[in-house]
Amino acid sequence: MVVIIDYGAGNLRSVVNAVTKLGYQSIVTSDPTEVLQAEKVILPGVGAAGCTVESLKKLGLTKAINEYIAADRPFLGICIGLQVLFSTTEEGGGSDCMDIIPGRVKKLPPGLKIPHMGWNQVRQKQAHPVFEGIADDTNFYFVHSYYIVPEDESIVIGETEYDIIFCSAIARGNLVATQFHPEKSGEFGLKIYQNFLRPVTSGK
Repeated sequence: MVVIIDYGAGNLRSVVNAVTKLGYQSIVTSDPTEVLQAEKVILPGVGAAGCTVESLKKLGLTKAINEYIAADRPFLGICIGLQVLFSTTEEGGGSDCMDIIPGRVKKLPPGLKIPHMGWNQVRQKQAHPVFEGIADDTNFYFVHSYYIVPEDESIVIGETEYDIIFCSAIARGNLVATQFHPEKSGEFGLKIYQNFLRPVTSGK
């Protein structure tokens, strides 16, 4: 069962459509029990990290997400669904996030057009199954004003240049998360979902 977490915001419909197009069934839920029973979990997102964390807390989802990720089960975070995994964010004057991954969320530098919106290349910092069949420097679709700075650089699997070079994809165990929106990124975005959703083989 593929679970797409609904916390009252987020880009849910296009994520559901992407999963369905690939032949997988999904449920959209705010129920922590269903999250913990899932085979794969997707946390999509638009909006503000601090507000998202508050919504997740009110729904009892932060504990479930922590437990699910701590068990090293397949999890995909998208945009805000990536940012909330980190320790703190500068957004809204600063607030705590879920602190699942050490690091912070910083605002893109002044002088840039913000939000960073549109297509941009993702440079693959290291090989990872989620990028299988996708060429280095492929373009994906971004909409964001903040970017992540992980403490552990070894989890960075993708980087993007927008005046600065920032981390645009991470992986740690069975957790993968992207700053870009695969569901808005055409065939290669669908390939990201396909690579995440495919059954794990015993030879992996």
